[in-house]
Amino acid sequence: MKKSAFLALFFVLFSSTIFYGQKITDGATVDVNGLAVTFNILNKESVNVGGKSFDRYKVSATVTNNSGKSINMRLATAPQIVTNIGLVEINCINATGAKLTSKKIDLKPKPHNLNVTYWAYNKDGKYESSVLPVVAGYYLDPGDSSTDNAIFIVPQGEEPNVSVRKLQ
Repeated sequence: MKKSAFLALFFVLFSSTIFYGQKITDGATVDVNGLAVTFNILNKESVNVGGKSFDRYKVSATVTNNSGKSINMRLATAPQIVTNIGLVEINCINATGAKLTSKKIDLKPKPHNLNVTYWAYNKDGKYESSVLPVVAGYYLDPGDSSTDNAIFIVPQGEEPNVSVRKLQ
C-alpha cells in the first residue's frame, strides 16, 4: 500500500515539474515564464527514406525575452565545455530523426564575446601581441531575441507535434 501511494505521489510531482511541455502550433506564440516562444513552419516537402514516405518540414523557432529583466549566464574562470546554456527546448514528439535531421531545437542566449590580447613568440622568434576572442558568458536582454532553424521528418500525412519547455 505504501509503495503504491509513493508511486502515485511521485507520478503527480513528476508530471507537474519543469519536464512538462506546452503544446505549440505553426505560427503560434507561447509564453514560458516571461519568454515568448514562436514556432513557424517554413517549408514542407515529401521524401522517401528507406522505402517509406515521410514529410520533411523546415522549421524556425524564436525566443524573445519579455520578462523585463536581463538573463545573464557567467562562465567559470577555468576552461570548461559548456553544454547547458539553453533557455527553452522545442521538442517535436513525432519526428523520426532520420537522415541526420533534428528531433528538437534548443534556443540559446547570445554569447558575450571579449577580445583578449596576449603576448607570444611567433615562428620567427619575434615577441608580438595577438588578439583572441573569448566567450565570457551568455545573455539575453529585455526585448532581445534568439532564433534557430531545424529540419523535422515526420510520418507522411502528419504535421509536427511540437511542445515547448523551459530549460533553466
